[in-house]
Amino acid sequence: MIAMLSGLVDQIGDETVVLDCNGVGYLVYASSRTLSRAPKIGQPLKLLVETQIREDRIQLFGFVDAAERSWFRLLTTVQGVGGKVALAILSVLDPGAMATAILAQDKAAFVRADGVGPKLGQRIVMELRDKVGDVAAPVASGVVTPSGAVADAVSALVNFGYAKSAAYGAVMDAAKRLGGDAKIDALVRAGLRELGR
Repeated sequence: MIAMLSGLVDQIGDETVVLDCNGVGYLVYASSRTLSRAPKIGQPLKLLVETQIREDRIQLFGFVDAAERSWFRLLTTVQGVGGKVALAILSVLDPGAMATAILAQDKAAFVRADGVGPKLGQRIVMELRDKVGDVAAPVASGVVTPSGAVADAVSALVNFGYAKSAAYGAVMDAAKRLGGDAKIDALVRAGLRELGR
């Protein structure tokens, strides 16, 4: 298995980069986040790699950091999420936003990715809800599942028309500042201030 490639950028496409490693060109699929951080053609690049072997092909998926690779691995455990769909998700949601969306049970955040419909978005949220802590811990420390006043404040902001992920993030920031015993009205006011920034 190929775990890492280091070489010179030979070509950059919409979804791929060709990495020249001592005269051998490797076609590596990558998220737009990874591709945007790739240097110009002829410059050195190191990618962490996930190798997928199928009956008819071998595909390499590259990542600029371990967090993105960890999320890729987790996403591909969900039925219906292959490598390219996982990259599409990673192109629209960075690791921190993905953790927030899963914990807030915000399937709409995933539906923004190419190849993800409402049913698959719901499946991702449901299947990864209990697994997100292991991957999210280094990315979004302090992420917790909403309950009590926090859950009620998130619900109130969603009723005001805010996206569930945005409401969750704003209320969690407010809860960290105000402390664990903050009341719903204080969390809603502080959440609104966060969303207004």
